[in-house]
Amino acid sequence: MKRNWMTMKMSMVAAFAALAGHAAMGAVPLLALGANAAEVSVSGLSAGGFMAVQLHVAYSATFKRGAGVVAGGPYYCAEGSIVNATGRCMSHSSSIPVSSLVSTTNSWASSGTIDPVSNLANSKVYLYSGTSDNTVVQAVMNDLKTYYQSFVPTANTFYKNTIGSGHAMITDDYGSSCSTTASPYIDNCGFDLAGDILQYLYGTLNARNNGTLSGTFTEFNQTDFVSGHGMATTGWIYVPQSCNSTSCRVHVVLHGCKQNYSDIGDKYVRNTGYNRWADTNNIVLIYPQTSTAATNSCFDWWGYDNANYAKKSGPQMAAIKAMVDRVTSGSTGGSGGGSTLAAPSGVGTSGATSSSMVIGWNAVSGAASYNVYRGGSKVNASAVSATSYTDTGLAASTTYSWTVTAVDASNVEGAMSAAATGTTLASGGGTTPVCYTASNYAHTTAGRATQTGGYTYANGSNQNMGLWNTFVTTTLKQTGTNYFVIGTC
Repeated sequence: MKRNWMTMKMSMVAAFAALAGHAAMGAVPLLALGANAAEVSVSGLSAGGFMAVQLHVAYSATFKRGAGVVAGGPYYCAEGSIVNATGRCMSHSSSIPVSSLVSTTNSWASSGTIDPVSNLANSKVYLYSGTSDNTVVQAVMNDLKTYYQSFVPTANTFYKNTIGSGHAMITDDYGSSCSTTASPYIDNCGFDLAGDILQYLYGTLNARNNGTLSGTFTEFNQTDFVSGHGMATTGWIYVPQSCNSTSCRVHVVLHGCKQNYSDIGDKYVRNTGYNRWADTNNIVLIYPQTSTAATNSCFDWWGYDNANYAKKSGPQMAAIKAMVDRVTSGSTGGSGGGSTLAAPSGVGTSGATSSSMVIGWNAVSGAASYNVYRGGSKVNASAVSATSYTDTGLAASTTYSWTVTAVDASNVEGAMSAAATGTTLASGGGTTPVCYTASNYAHTTAGRATQTGGYTYANGSNQNMGLWNTFVTTTLKQTGTNYFVIGTC
């Protein structure tokens, strides 16, 4: 019996590996469509709602049109703590320090860690909370409304909180009964929430297409933008047929926990109501996907992957921003745009000090120069002719994310590279980093990490290393006295 079970288990592992490989092999690069960069917005449910807020606030220069938030909460609500996330930010078991979160937002904007908050004043915010949602209760969404009042005019905010829905994305014709909180977390409440969100963010729209859609769904390669960090190897994009000849709007749609493609297939991508509005209103929809390696398949809104999760340098944040950059680059028609230059490959970081990092990449054929972006913002004042660049003026003990584009002789940029991350040394650093690979339990007993609420956190950086046990293995790099980051030497 034991041998039969082991044989069956090995067969199952092989089958799942083959499926995963097939999914990655079937994906294509995300095209540069020449979409309208001034017409970008985002919405999400639950963890996707929290991530939508993060993207809207941190990348306010990109998500100019605004955000739709379903069962989310204030920016940086968890403050890097799983206890805060599951307590005050979901059940509202204790009060959320909204004024403190507003202060943090202003401070980070002043330091350039996130975009200027002044951008938010021109955007719109749509908020939704169901009266039967006992997962993220309405008091949390009330606090989100209060938070946004510090940045977005009251006239640009709409809050719908009167429908008896459970913790779910709601539609007018698909899903479970309205008060249900269960997989796939899509409820039929006789209300078109996706349409309401899009119409509020973009104004009057054409009637939705209730018939066969004109456009195409494409599974694209997310590893062009991020590898690991709780993100799947592939995501999905819907491109209306009209966007082959028109510069279209862009809306990013973020699923909730236990709603990625591995969890519920294409239900969220195809049945939440967004596509039929996009089809008749020139809106490209990007559906980023987490992987099953992400905690509960959630987007990172409390720091399970990275201490900078809510900033522009957060790996998931930078990846989604890079997806938008790709779609809005080039010229209308989806051929890749005015420049045919490929995205630089082999982008990596090295030579970290407490205030600088060297970014290097492979040469691109036909490139006259290169541009380097940190957290989505260009950092080189003049053209970079070499295949490396030293970025200076960085904060100590901080993780950043960089991407690179090639530029042709006509000064037209090509496709954006995949993001590379790196962590600066601690103040007074400069010593050669030392790495330790061990179980999370062993790291805590050795004094390199601590554990709180069943999770393990690296000393100094406070990065979430995952569950505290003897099974999860992590490599920690020591970059200063009692300062450790997740990484390799």
